Amino acid sequence: QLQLVESGGGLVQPGGSLRLSCAASGFTLDYYGIGWFRQAPGKEEREGVSCINSRDGNTYYADSVKGRFTISRDKAKNTVYLQMNSLQPEDTAVYYCASVQAMCVLRAGRINYYDMDYWGKGTLVTVSS
Repeated sequence: QLQLVESGGGLVQPGGSLRLSCAASGFTLDYYGIGWFRQAPGKEEREGVSCINSRDGNTYYADSVKGRFTISRDKAKNTVYLQMNSLQPEDTAVYYCASVQAMCVLRAGRINYYDMDYWGKGTLVTVSS
């Protein structure tokens, strides 16, 4: 059974860092794109944050996180990470990882939730002093 499990969320002060993990089971990441999305409290939109093509390592970042977040993958562990630095209160959200076959899909320079196939249950990141 294909499954994605996020971990690493928590409470952090502004300016702090967290590393989120997305562990895959039931399939290998080698032939998928893995994206990170976030949904802020009270908002319906699930914003695409970052995406990585496991096969060639190409990455994508939303402008809101560029230069602060880094996505990476560990093939041996079948896991994708999101290193988040310089966190701000506006980064507070539930963070989800999701998979798409072959590679990340960009439309008008963005990744979109409706292009993704499987989702994890999310991990909460709260940035507050």
